[in-house]
Amino acid sequence: MRSPHHITAHPYRNPYEELGSLDRGPLDEFLVEDVDPEGAQGDTWAPPNHRKGSRRKRRGRLAGLPFAMKAVVGILVVAAFVTLADRWALLYAERRAADTLKTRLKLTAAPEVEIAGFPFLTQLADERLDSVKVTVPDVAADRISLAQVTATAKDVRLDTDGPASVRGADVPRLEGDVLLSFADLNRELGASQVTFTGEGRDRVRARGTLPVAGHDLRLRAEARIVRNGDRGIATHIGGMRLDIGDLATYRPGARTSEGLHLSRESVARLAHETRKAKALLSVPAVVRRLGVPDSLVREALANESKLTELVGTPRFLHQAMRLNLIDLALDHPQLLALLGFDPALLDALPRLTRPVLTDQLSLGFRLPEPPSGRVTLRDVRVEKDGIRVRLEGADLAVGRP
Repeated sequence: MRSPHHITAHPYRNPYEELGSLDRGPLDEFLVEDVDPEGAQGDTWAPPNHRKGSRRKRRGRLAGLPFAMKAVVGILVVAAFVTLADRWALLYAERRAADTLKTRLKLTAAPEVEIAGFPFLTQLADERLDSVKVTVPDVAADRISLAQVTATAKDVRLDTDGPASVRGADVPRLEGDVLLSFADLNRELGASQVTFTGEGRDRVRARGTLPVAGHDLRLRAEARIVRNGDRGIATHIGGMRLDIGDLATYRPGARTSEGLHLSRESVARLAHETRKAKALLSVPAVVRRLGVPDSLVREALANESKLTELVGTPRFLHQAMRLNLIDLALDHPQLLALLGFDPALLDALPRLTRPVLTDQLSLGFRLPEPPSGRVTLRDVRVEKDGIRVRLEGADLAVGRP
């Protein structure tokens, strides 16, 4: 058995302690508080103030602008405020003028007023406006309404109590036009379901239906538009006719071509409707107006082939279409009933005289008379959208009570 060996113990040293003992590191210097060798204390530390530098920098930029540029900017700002104030004053004046015109002229709707020229405030101070345009919608004129009246006044002189109070205005000269719209005519005269369209420079065509004694008669007419005096226009109605289906045509008037006449289609049907043809030839008054010899009439009444031959001749057709059935309505109502006429319609047609139909189709109107001065209508013409008339005025006073 071996005896144990003796192990000599060597003292252990930390190698990092040996390295640290060689020199004082920066950590020791950092942890040591600096002391002023002369005992004086320095200023305390504070974070830098970046605002001071930036403020000085901005002031430097503004200060670098030329004086002329600053002046231009200032002038532009002042001009903008002056222009804005001028436009506000203009809008206020236009609204006040529209309200005044509506009240003074007793209009149903306020007109649209446009004051031209710039600046407005200098015109107001001078009590004179270069140009004023007024548009008045929906002006009542007799039994119809004018769609629009537009007028432009030049060199308007204001009557004021200062810039803030305008009592009225004097209009030495005025020009404009009046529009009588076909759309408004079709609506306002729509009880007869008639529509109006332009045809040429001075003519209007009317087409539609007219209810008479429970029947819708097809209406046709032509109207010629002419100036009537200084402030109105008139319509001369011509070519009026009412078609009762394809049975007959009614033209108001007392001439030979007017009255109630059978249509070409209804007369042509007589050749195939023996009963109606015999009834027509059985009335002596009808035979006399047809101008048919008595011998031919007797043969036709006795022989249907002769009847068809007689009724089918061009001369008979022509003469039958010239018969005025209004004259026969009282004496031979049974004959007209046989031909297909309603007795109530025959009673109502004679009351549709030319003046009655003319009044229903009249497009005439007169402008209201102004409180002062004069307004005249010139150059009446028919356009696609309606009847337009040129308007002239002079020496008008507006707005005064």
